[in-house]
Amino acid sequence: MPTSAPGVCSRRGFTLIELLVVLLVMALAAGLIGTLVHPDERALLRLEAERLAQLLDLAAVESRLTGKPIAFTAELSKYSFWRWREDAGWFEAREDSLRPRSLPPGMAISGPRIEFDPYVPAAYEVRMSLGAEQVSVHEPQ
Repeated sequence: MPTSAPGVCSRRGFTLIELLVVLLVMALAAGLIGTLVHPDERALLRLEAERLAQLLDLAAVESRLTGKPIAFTAELSKYSFWRWREDAGWFEAREDSLRPRSLPPGMAISGPRIEFDPYVPAAYEVRMSLGAEQVSVHEPQ
């Protein structure tokens, strides 16, 4: 006994609409994953600039709390914080939140040496760039 109406083909398969919907969903998923895996230059630069701003704020606060100066230096693709000791002078902070950091490939940083004095607020401006994108990190007014 036939299970289909007379004259109707009983082949099984996907319709063109179903295939287009599946392809659209796959393309959207691939685009989303690509964006998450490789963020654009602006987002990556903004993330690094926010991290640097928080570390500079931390250095300023720590200097005020401890009563000892802390310095910041930047060299092309890395930056470091320095602590002051009366017996040894300046030494690079190595084992805490102010440890030296390298920037992602292609990112550059420039700015003067900044010394956070415990009694005098420091004014600063540090520039970061990645490709055509640029951002400035400065002391809030």
